[in-house]
Amino acid sequence: MFLKYKVDIPVVPGKLVRKNRGGHTYIEYEYDRIYDPVKQYTYPKRASIGRVDPEDPTRMTPNENFLKYFPDAEIPEEIDRSERSPYLNIGPYVVLQKVIRDSKLREILGEYMDEKDTGFLLDLACYSIIEENNAGQYYPDYAYEHALFTPDMKIYTDSKVSDFFRELKPEQSVGFLNSWNKSKNKRQKIYLSYDSTNKNCQAGDIDLLEYGNAKTDAGLPIFNYSVACDSANREPLFYELYLGSLNDISQLTCMIDKAHGYDYRNIGFILDRGYFSKANLEYMEKNGYSFLIMVKGMKDFIRESVIENQGSFENSRGKYIDRYDLYGTTVRHLLYEEDAKKRNIHIYYSDGKAYGEKQEIKQKIRRLKKYLDGCVGKECVAFGTEVMKYFYLNFEKDGKTLKLAEENTSAVEKELSLAGYFAIVSSENMTAREAIELYKSRDASEKLFRSDKSYLGNKSMRVYSDEALSSKVFIQFIALILRSRIYIALKEKSEKMLKRPNYLTVPAALKELEKIVMIRQLDGVYRLDHAVTATQKTILDAFGLNEGNVRYQAKEIEKILQSK
Repeated sequence: MFLKYKVDIPVVPGKLVRKNRGGHTYIEYEYDRIYDPVKQYTYPKRASIGRVDPEDPTRMTPNENFLKYFPDAEIPEEIDRSERSPYLNIGPYVVLQKVIRDSKLREILGEYMDEKDTGFLLDLACYSIIEENNAGQYYPDYAYEHALFTPDMKIYTDSKVSDFFRELKPEQSVGFLNSWNKSKNKRQKIYLSYDSTNKNCQAGDIDLLEYGNAKTDAGLPIFNYSVACDSANREPLFYELYLGSLNDISQLTCMIDKAHGYDYRNIGFILDRGYFSKANLEYMEKNGYSFLIMVKGMKDFIRESVIENQGSFENSRGKYIDRYDLYGTTVRHLLYEEDAKKRNIHIYYSDGKAYGEKQEIKQKIRRLKKYLDGCVGKECVAFGTEVMKYFYLNFEKDGKTLKLAEENTSAVEKELSLAGYFAIVSSENMTAREAIELYKSRDASEKLFRSDKSYLGNKSMRVYSDEALSSKVFIQFIALILRSRIYIALKEKSEKMLKRPNYLTVPAALKELEKIVMIRQLDGVYRLDHAVTATQKTILDAFGLNEGNVRYQAKEIEKILQSK
């Protein structure tokens, strides 16, 4: 991440190298040397610290590495902008302040950092929500035209953002998570919806980065990030960072231990199909936690259960679940041979899902048949499992040249007959309706992950150190809490209205609220520009706010800016 100012190129003889790439000249700093005793050669270890100013070869635009290796360099911290934007957006600020107050985030953060850092952290979180961006170099532009939570609404430079990322201490984020989870009501049973994702990151001095199975492969190393969410309240509770090469199944046990560490006892886990494993199920039961989990694929015991129950519930009105337009029934079955007891297997059938899956199967068979027809008369070394599953293969006498590929109609028909079916396994006794409704409640965590990447600018983390990565993820977790509360309030408001308007989504609502502005007049005083519109009143009402609240906050902002 390049910072938005220039500095003198440091004078460190023999340590700097200039390299030309893409029409620019970059400065690399040699921070170490590694001796290879086998090759008897010393390898320099270098890191890019900036880009040379094309108009002045003695100066450069620094990046975060510059701040790491030259911490004593003189750099600006606060932007001297008496010329704050004459148009100040305050609509999102009014709503976010209400959300922050209701969630007690400022008070909890204040236990672990001073008022200035608390305000700055909240501003960075709000910046990622409103701008859908996490790049620190653009924060000053956001701060220039928005009301802020920092004392006196100070505008800080991008270098201050980088410093803040590096200076946040692990005990602050750990302390926050302890206090945040301590405040939750643990008397009633909580169902934790747990999900994970991975994120790309530039290669730097970051231990967590590894090349793994990236969900969005940008050719960059990744780290994994998981969040546990209270399904009932649809609120993030805690998160975990772990190595990019670890898979979801192996990491779940660590998350279970973390839940135990936060004193969650009466809980159940709602899990996606990626976490289905014998070890995970046994570990949850060992810790006294119940579970509800989607079965990965059409496993053998599920196939057997589906086949045994086919025709017994698919058209029964008593088994129809109107809300999700599907049919469901519940049976009890061992999940594996060593299982100590039978589990509840909830089997579902959907006409719409059946149609879609049948079309996919037919297209797959056509594609395989076309491929095999092209192989006839040619020597073939080996075919994949799908080919062997759906086709009989005849070869010439040499055993290598394909002579004929004939469809295994019974295998295809069996696959078609299972289209539209899926299953959920629960450790507790419940009906098929209760199981699907509980599982669907995890949609909140899925939406959180979509918003994390799509609406918080987190597809890639632009940092170069472990400290900065840890701090940035912590700030994004705070943003996730805030955005989740905004999403829930807008969704509940929308569901109460006869006609659901399109402006009650988070991006649309924030965009509409940004039209509430204060304008600096000739006397230098900021005043509210115009009355609140009907649309804005509807959005504000979702949070228990009205035009009076906006006018009050406008007066408070006016006082803060006048006192500077």
